[in-house]
Amino acid sequence: MKKERLIEIISNFRKVKLAVIGDIMLDDYLIGSVDRISPEAPVPVVLIKKEKFVLGGAGNVINNLATLGAKSYCYGVVGDDIDGDRLMKSMKNLGVDVSGIIRSEERPTIVKRRVLGGSQQLLRLDWEDPTDINVILEEAILERFSQALDNIDGIILSDYDKGVLTPKVSKEIIKMARKNGKIVVVDPKPSNVENYIGASSMTPNRKEAELCLGKPKKKTIDEIGTEIREKIKLENLLMTRSEEGVSLYEENKITNIPTFAKEVYDVTGAGDTVISVYTLAKVAGATWEEAAKIANTAAGVVVGKIGTSTVTVEEIINFYDEIYKEWN
Repeated sequence: MKKERLIEIISNFRKVKLAVIGDIMLDDYLIGSVDRISPEAPVPVVLIKKEKFVLGGAGNVINNLATLGAKSYCYGVVGDDIDGDRLMKSMKNLGVDVSGIIRSEERPTIVKRRVLGGSQQLLRLDWEDPTDINVILEEAILERFSQALDNIDGIILSDYDKGVLTPKVSKEIIKMARKNGKIVVVDPKPSNVENYIGASSMTPNRKEAELCLGKPKKKTIDEIGTEIREKIKLENLLMTRSEEGVSLYEENKITNIPTFAKEVYDVTGAGDTVISVYTLAKVAGATWEEAAKIANTAAGVVVGKIGTSTVTVEEIINFYDEIYKEWN
């Protein structure tokens, strides 16, 4: 793929409308300094100087899509609480259609609150209810999704196993998508993999892929990728393999794409970047292989950043330009 082809695909990003369904959460960072130990217990006293909110989980997929200029429709459940207000405000500021997000008094907004002393994480506090959402919430999500389906070009299912992507929700969305000719790409939790039979593609990392088959013995990574694709009846499977790059498993074809990250500082959120760019590029006119190469480029950029990060169009083009000769 030449640079001109890359630019052609990327120029269509702003025309794409994607639905993201899954577990939305808020990553909260309390950042301060530590100068003393508490007289009450042998623990550090953190003087908080700054608080930072970042969209996490399926919200990080949304953040990636917004940064790349795509229109997003988000579907999920958040609490009817202050953190839910913060999450909704963040979504709206990104231009996300939040009409598919349901506020629930029975479930808290999922929050991962981290306390940092300087650059050192000292503590993490989690608020969540990981049980499956009830039938009423399931029906509400499916109804809102079906009403917007005609306006959507593709669907991302972002599964963090926090209760939104129940078997019913997952299977019904895939069924509606197939009926209407829309692609569905899944970032799966291995324990839920059979909920996604008939999806277009999945993007597990190597460990997740192995767990999808129950830790199979004496199988090569290519045998694992091929077996998952066949078992879940996928059009293809894109497996991320850390420093080894990504592998695309299509019918009768395996494409290994090496990684080109110069330095790896933090892999947090890299999977969200991969599924975001992979799906967006495909809907924007790329082949699956071209989409995999573009997603791999984006991942190479984002792992060079600290914390859950996004990647811009300019960064993808510039980094692709650097590695083009290596790909050929």
